[in-house]
Amino acid sequence: MESQQNYVYMLRCSDDSLYTGWTNDLDKRVKSHQSGNGGRYTRAHRPVELVYHEVYATRHEAMRREWEIKHMTKEQKENLIRENSPGGERQQ
Repeated sequence: MESQQNYVYMLRCSDDSLYTGWTNDLDKRVKSHQSGNGGRYTRAHRPVELVYHEVYATRHEAMRREWEIKHMTKEQKENLIRENSPGGERQQ
């Protein structure tokens, strides 16, 4: 059984696009995206801002939820962010 928390997160990029990913170290991952080492997409769309995240007990659950969010429309993602503000965190 996994003991660390796993996160699904959304970043708002400089062009107002949304990037979705998962990690087991949210602070480190966001800093990585902000520094240009987080991924090809965010490297080209900096600066980025963390606007939403969810917490899961297992990597599998986080990866499954990442897939679901990536297949949402931008409007659905924006609604998810808006419905869970302030803080943008949803516990699972």
